[in-house]
Amino acid sequence: MRNSETRPPEKLRLHRVRKRLRNIRMKCLCSGEQMRLIEEEDKRSELGVGNVSSALSAAESENAKKLDNGNIEEAELSLRETSSLNYEEARALLGRIEYQKGNIEAALRVFEGIDINGITIKMKSALTAREEKKHRRRSKGSFVAPPQPPMSKHAVSLLFEAIFLKAKSLQRLGRFQEAAQSCRVILDIIEASVSEGASENVTGDIKLQETLTKAVELLPQLWKLADSPRDAILSYRRALLNHWKLDPETTARIQKEYAVFLLYSGEEAVPPNLRSQTEGSFIPRNNVEEAILLLMLLLRKVNQKRISWDASILDHLSFALTMAGDLTALAKQLEELSPEILDQRELYHTLSLCYHGAGEGLVALGLLRKLFSEREDPNRISGLLMASKICGERPGLAEEGLDYARRAIGSLGNECVQLDGAARLVLGIALTESSRTTATEAERVARQSEGMQALASADMTDPRVLHRLALENAEQRKLDSALVYAKQALKLGAESDLEAWLLLARVLSALKRFSDAETIADAALNETGKWEQGKLLRLKAKLRLARGEVKEGIKSYTEVLALLQVQSKSLNSSKKLPKGYVEELRSLELGTWHDLAHIYIDLSQWRDAETCLSRSRLIAPYSPLRYHAEGVLYQRRGQLEEAMEAFTTALDIDPMHVPSLISKAEILLELGNRSSVAVVRSFLMEALRIDRMNHSAWYNLGKMFKAEGSISSKQEAVECFQAAVALEETMPVEPFR
Repeated sequence: MRNSETRPPEKLRLHRVRKRLRNIRMKCLCSGEQMRLIEEEDKRSELGVGNVSSALSAAESENAKKLDNGNIEEAELSLRETSSLNYEEARALLGRIEYQKGNIEAALRVFEGIDINGITIKMKSALTAREEKKHRRRSKGSFVAPPQPPMSKHAVSLLFEAIFLKAKSLQRLGRFQEAAQSCRVILDIIEASVSEGASENVTGDIKLQETLTKAVELLPQLWKLADSPRDAILSYRRALLNHWKLDPETTARIQKEYAVFLLYSGEEAVPPNLRSQTEGSFIPRNNVEEAILLLMLLLRKVNQKRISWDASILDHLSFALTMAGDLTALAKQLEELSPEILDQRELYHTLSLCYHGAGEGLVALGLLRKLFSEREDPNRISGLLMASKICGERPGLAEEGLDYARRAIGSLGNECVQLDGAARLVLGIALTESSRTTATEAERVARQSEGMQALASADMTDPRVLHRLALENAEQRKLDSALVYAKQALKLGAESDLEAWLLLARVLSALKRFSDAETIADAALNETGKWEQGKLLRLKAKLRLARGEVKEGIKSYTEVLALLQVQSKSLNSSKKLPKGYVEELRSLELGTWHDLAHIYIDLSQWRDAETCLSRSRLIAPYSPLRYHAEGVLYQRRGQLEEAMEAFTTALDIDPMHVPSLISKAEILLELGNRSSVAVVRSFLMEALRIDRMNHSAWYNLGKMFKAEGSISSKQEAVECFQAAVALEETMPVEPFR
């Protein structure tokens, strides 16, 4: 009896599979001479009587080592389904073996022997083929099976894996573009098959779905490595918009990776062209909007507990919404998070940052006050510093801000140099701001001095510290020191800070160096964006007026209004704008019309002045500035009663409006009623309490003392006039802040 007939059935089955695979493998990897020697050895092993395993071991060369059980089972399954193992399937199996061993170049040589174009149609046919039950022929009573597809589902899955591994091999060899093109073949075939109704066949095969998921996730990465950002964007959109039946975690990973790519790649994506959408649905117009949409979808999934929490999602969304200037939307997203996702103290702190950045300082302060009630807060120091900064921007909260700053300094110790510098800056601001509301002159001077010392002990390489020192010195009329600090602030990187340029020009105007100030304004116009030039153009107009160039000044004001008109049109087409931006433009336009009104009043062009005031009335009908300008117009015309009524209305709107206080006192002095001296004194003293550097208030106070006629009053009048002259000589063309 032949030896093969006495072999155990299991070993015989394995032997046949191994032999067929080994022959095809050798054809893929070996030369013709090597193949001939191996075939001769096979014949000898068939005639031998020894153990089957030892004969096989002698026949196998170093290039074809023992196959693992998983690959044997794969080959056996393919043989059972098709009764044969064709050339492409064999290459797919052998290529996988080489890839698993780490023989990437050998695996690639095997994979490249697969004719992808030739088997594509067969793979599509196999995927689109539907399972049908066998039916009986009545005439013969036998079962007849429907025509079988040209390729089994298992073979299709095996070949898809081979294409994917080919892409991975090319990736590891640094051939990224070829890898991306190979990986795209998988998506193209499945996409075409699904369109013909093959979705059940694709999703029903676990191995095929696993390969598809890997390919969908890999393709954008390959295009990025190939330095083809546009193809990467299209691949990301293809992955997310097509129905690949991906699991939630994989979809979330792709969405996050795509959002990160949109935010940081520097490649501007073309807005997506969606195949179907409901009317009025949101379509992102740029990278940031598309990234925000993706990240918000991820947060919604987290809230619905469809995916696990990832803190980096919130980090990227915070950056994106900050870039978009819509921190209120970020606050809303935070408020919608489940309580177990984010610690309440961290939530309050982040929300306060959002609202402060959005211009809602009082809302942020309210949240911080709640936060301070907690005994243990990891963000205690930064929260105290933020609260002090918010209070320092509001005169009525200066004392509270000073308390927060002192508490922050006390809690800091020697932990962090950067925080120490920031704390000293905030303390200096709180002290100088609170000095304006002190009851006595001695306390005011003491706090102001302490505030300057705190600022001087802060980080002097920080442009913000230098800018604040320049501002405080300028307001104390220490103009030489202010000029030095303002220049240093610009040198240390504040070129992009509009306020730094404005302060330097204002200091130069206070030194009566109007030409130098205008040169600085021109330099700032070259450094800043078009939408930020309104304030600079208004300052330039005032500088020209100070030099007596009235026509040139009016021309500059016209440029401001033209710029504002263009901005107004762009605002109407914009859906989202930073909080406070519209108010800032509105204030600039209102101030420009009032400046023009005062110019025409000085020129006695009453009709032009009235036109300017009527335009400002459309912007802000209840503005104290407008009522004050109207009062000045009536006063210059000699209509003192109407002027008094206008100034009174301005003070009803804002009791601390200094120009209206002074103007009302002027009219009372002009009327010469001795019984009103006390009222005049109260108006002027209140004006000096609010703004002690106002030269007009000192001048009118001197006129009041002079009118009293006594020797002591005349002496006080002289001192007031001297103060008025000194302040007028150092007065900038517009306030320092």
